[in-house]
Amino acid sequence: MKNKFYAYIQNLQDQIVAGLESVDGHSKFKEDIWVRPEGGGGRTRVLESGLEGTGVFEKGGVNISAVHGKLPESMQKLFNVGEADFFACGLSLVIHPKSPMVPTVHANWRYFEMYDDNGNVINSWFGGGQDLTPYYLFEEDATHFHQTCKTACDKHNVDFYPKYKKQCDAYFWNAHRNEARGIGGLFFDYCKATEQMEMEDWFNFVSEVGNSFLEAYIPIVEKRKNLPYTEAQKTWQEIRRGRYVEFNLVHDKGTLFGLKTNGRIESILMSLPPRVQWVYDHNPEAGNEEEKLVNILENPKEWIAL
Repeated sequence: MKNKFYAYIQNLQDQIVAGLESVDGHSKFKEDIWVRPEGGGGRTRVLESGLEGTGVFEKGGVNISAVHGKLPESMQKLFNVGEADFFACGLSLVIHPKSPMVPTVHANWRYFEMYDDNGNVINSWFGGGQDLTPYYLFEEDATHFHQTCKTACDKHNVDFYPKYKKQCDAYFWNAHRNEARGIGGLFFDYCKATEQMEMEDWFNFVSEVGNSFLEAYIPIVEKRKNLPYTEAQKTWQEIRRGRYVEFNLVHDKGTLFGLKTNGRIESILMSLPPRVQWVYDHNPEAGNEEEKLVNILENPKEWIAL
């Protein structure tokens, strides 16, 4: 399974990079191959055009990795196990558009194995998801993103979308701010073999979601990338990006796993946007579009009728 899934994410990385480069129209991803001293490595692809560039995306990364070795003590405590060997592979992406009218997007699909002293697999699971972080709320975009997620889920189990949508709202929650990071999507973890779902079934589900990513995101980018915006709207985007940074550094389990397993720091922190602002006690004006967004973030809603 680990070889099958790693081959899948290698191919998916190629597809997603090609799709993003096509909609950007100018910038190209640069590739960086890296090796982890304890075992494994990865293929990082990063796009950085900055504000001066003529493309759609200011910064983005689409990374894959496959790492293995001894499970660090901190992760042993997390998983409530003793000494063990592990293997983990996944694709993680974050795209930060230049325009505040285009939402930031994040996605991750991963597979994990643990082994006994004889090298036998004693535990394995899939995880992942995809979520959208707009700076200005276009409800039809939120509906499109969630409908694409639901369509992918429904092909495997009609209970998956409401379950994983709820988990996404709960996970991407900035508890210290009492607000969501964005308008959600899907989040699933510890997807293990059961009587109803074998690991092959989970692979089919996770790959279905991964294959839906471009369909979920690219039409939104195409619709919003040429809309005009002001300096004040760009400032709002950078303030909201600050909340994105706060979540990734304070709450995100993926960031923690990478740091605890001596992952490559440049790839782990690739998710951080290039330009951010923290304005003291900033609150949007009553009745404007910024307040409309914050109201949704404080009270996550259902975007699709179930």
